[in-house]
Amino acid sequence: MENRFLLRRVAILILGLLLNFHCTAAFGHLKSVVGSSAGAIGEQPLSKIAIQKTTLALSDYASIKASPLLLGVKGDDTAWVVVEFVNDEPSNDDWIGVFSPAKFNASHCQQDNRKVQAPYTCSAPIKYKYANHSNAFYTTTGKASVLFQLINQREDFSFALFSGGLSNPKLKAVSNTIAFANPKAPVFPRLATGKSWDEMTVTWTSGYNIDEAIPFVEWGWKGQEQKRSPAGTLTFEQNSMCGPPARTVGWRDPGFIHTSFLKDLWPNIEHTYRLGHLLTNGSIVWSKMYSFKSSPFPGQDSLQRVIIFGDMGKAERDGSNEYSDYQPGSLNTTDQLIKDLKNYDIVMHIGDLPYANGYISQWDQFTAQVAPIASTVPYMIASGNHERDWPGSGSFYDTPDSGGECGVPAETMFYVPAENRAKFWYSTDYGMFHFCIADTEHDWREGTEQYKFIERCLAQADRRKQPWLIFAAHRVLGYSSNDWYGQEGSFEEPMGRESLEKLWQKYKVDIAFFGHVHNYERICPIYQNQCVNSERTHYSGTVNGTIHAVVGGGGSHLSEFSPLETQWSLYKDYDFGFVKLTAFNHSSLLFEYKKSSDGKVYDSFTISRDYRDVLACVHDSCEATTLAS
Repeated sequence: MENRFLLRRVAILILGLLLNFHCTAAFGHLKSVVGSSAGAIGEQPLSKIAIQKTTLALSDYASIKASPLLLGVKGDDTAWVVVEFVNDEPSNDDWIGVFSPAKFNASHCQQDNRKVQAPYTCSAPIKYKYANHSNAFYTTTGKASVLFQLINQREDFSFALFSGGLSNPKLKAVSNTIAFANPKAPVFPRLATGKSWDEMTVTWTSGYNIDEAIPFVEWGWKGQEQKRSPAGTLTFEQNSMCGPPARTVGWRDPGFIHTSFLKDLWPNIEHTYRLGHLLTNGSIVWSKMYSFKSSPFPGQDSLQRVIIFGDMGKAERDGSNEYSDYQPGSLNTTDQLIKDLKNYDIVMHIGDLPYANGYISQWDQFTAQVAPIASTVPYMIASGNHERDWPGSGSFYDTPDSGGECGVPAETMFYVPAENRAKFWYSTDYGMFHFCIADTEHDWREGTEQYKFIERCLAQADRRKQPWLIFAAHRVLGYSSNDWYGQEGSFEEPMGRESLEKLWQKYKVDIAFFGHVHNYERICPIYQNQCVNSERTHYSGTVNGTIHAVVGGGGSHLSEFSPLETQWSLYKDYDFGFVKLTAFNHSSLLFEYKKSSDGKVYDSFTISRDYRDVLACVHDSCEATTLAS
């Protein structure tokens, strides 16, 4: 009984502190458009919780406790927690919220002049479950337990029992506090190619600022002497966010993001590495050991394999948050890629990463989810509408899809070799591949800064050394049979291919990849709405046009196809999946579409050609006149 009264006093103190603050509540449960500015609509699961409406309903006969108290004692960065609770008035709409920091600290609340009924909190939970999630007899017995999987997120955790459902939460009990043994430890490394082929970058998250510890990477050839490379440190603040919920109930301190540049790499060498922080007392905090293989020399003739997809999102392995099937295929895609990790060399995730939509805690969750992949192979990203778009922020589309993030978490949490990461376009090389990655959330039309970059990137491809030229962007700037595009009659993002198609044709782009539409579709080699090659499974010699592929089925809820039949569509799949490109040599490329559910190939084609086929003039690809000898 004493413990119950103690927990009650703690909860009253917590909510009492909140009386001194005024939240911006208008967007506390902001709805966001998912996958497009029109079409399939979904909600960020945390946005369903009207946390700012929380009222106090503590009961001497309700309690909640979590165990174990100390997590990660063996250096693990994830842990399973048992939460047991008792409720004197159980209901099917009771739920358990996970809060971190544990005290629901409201010191970051944005003040305004509107009066909001108190008590309330300005901190959304990082995840939640319904109380009856794993016990069908909860409403009869008033007793149950649930499991949560937590990751090391730099702060302690507490659990709260609520009644009243998500729209009218009433706080009934608050648990004890639990924490990781070293909450500041370096976690979740993300590899990316650097600005030169012989450079690998390592980005990770920790709780150490530079006045506490010096970040670095210890690395070298596997089994050989290791060296150390310094790391730079970045973070972002609440006032870096453009609007709610990122600036209000969704805000959570992101910690410190470190990036180290591993330079002068020899090609195709297996390396080991670990993250380190040198503390002011001279001791070092180490991460686990990881490994990667350095990139091949540009043009090197060897087996090279690329994974490409978009719109994966994140999901919780403990079953929390996912009551709306927001990202139903996310873990399937992730797990297939983890399972096949030894059989590819680089990943291209072309926009819409965690769909955090302003709930900053979800970026940690996403980096944890992809860490087995991103710590081993370069994980290259593109900017999507759910990373960048916000009204009045300079994004090309004036929509609230980023939940107020306006690109800041994405460009900080992940490294890309762009000249300016706020302008998320860049080129990168991998052996025989040359990639030009565009940013559809900034203007790409002719005459713009990005258009000039795209032409320069395509023109720089040395097709004798790098025969496989790939264009990728988030929104569909090419062709898609998606339903909402069909309703518009364009089958593309407005002003998409009209601006860029002549560049793809001029520089003979092999394949253009797009996400945003949550399905898979392969388009024939095409130019100006016409198929320019009648083959379907094997292309040889001069192809005459660019093949387009929509690969937005990474995990977010699926997009319907238009009932209108498009003559250029060769294969459609209303399912989750990804594409794998395999370059066997300078003359042979294999394209495979695999389902996330089983990893099997459901669509494929090959390209076989010589260098002279790349040089050959096709329509609008050569100058109008040439000099005769």
